[in-house]
Amino acid sequence: MENITLNNGLTCPVIGIGTFMLSPDEAENSVREALKMGYSLVDTANAYVNERAVGRGIKESGLPREKVFLSTKLWPSEYENDNAVDETLERLGVDYVDLLYIHQPAGNWLAGYRLLEKAYKEGKAKSIGISNFEGKYIDELKTKWKIAPQFIQVEAHPYFTQKELRKTLDEYGIKLMSWYPLGHGDKSLINEPVFASLGKKYSKTPAQVILRWHTQMGFAVIPGSKNVEHIKDNLDILDFTLTDDEMAEIAKLDKNMRYYHRTDAQLVQFAGWKPQFETK
Repeated sequence: MENITLNNGLTCPVIGIGTFMLSPDEAENSVREALKMGYSLVDTANAYVNERAVGRGIKESGLPREKVFLSTKLWPSEYENDNAVDETLERLGVDYVDLLYIHQPAGNWLAGYRLLEKAYKEGKAKSIGISNFEGKYIDELKTKWKIAPQFIQVEAHPYFTQKELRKTLDEYGIKLMSWYPLGHGDKSLINEPVFASLGKKYSKTPAQVILRWHTQMGFAVIPGSKNVEHIKDNLDILDFTLTDDEMAEIAKLDKNMRYYHRTDAQLVQFAGWKPQFETK
């Protein structure tokens, strides 16, 4: 497995299993099978309402806890809950997480970030991050953080390479973890001729070529799936390397075009929604 070195010296695998939109049963199965086949990065969130299932999947995999890089996110309705971190750890069945994010710049997000900093100092989070903090939000946060984050999780793919955001990330050594890495169901990206051509050259699928592009950009990437064969294929990307010329060719696809457009009204809704956490 290839790794990314974070600004606090911790290392994180370049590819992991995401659990967004997976039911508890699906998440448990996907995490267990992914870890058995060689994954070691697992990503979940309060809002996915599958943290207990993810914890079960980790235990069922047989991997020692220290061999798993576990990432989760606090939801905005938890930012003012002093027990949010401990409750998250309890659901996951662990004493610490390797990466703890705040999920959205909604509600009292600074209080949420202070929970992260406290968890980091107490060893309950080995690294901390921000999710969906772009533009004015990261600009404001960097004037207020006491500990700089190690990661940001945002939409990124060859159509939207986060060129502007990466200027700030590079300044502070913050790493990027991609979501919607393959275009979120839109076939336009995956059907770009360059990926078919490179796939033929390297005996890979277009999706595998795109995932490799992410890792060579220095991003961590967390494609999710409930299909075990897809999970296996997504991991099978580390035995080839795109050339500088090939990376430059893919760079021409950048349209600064995102798939997800969050509104201010949605941020208000996020702050008011409380996940109905699993009870078992």
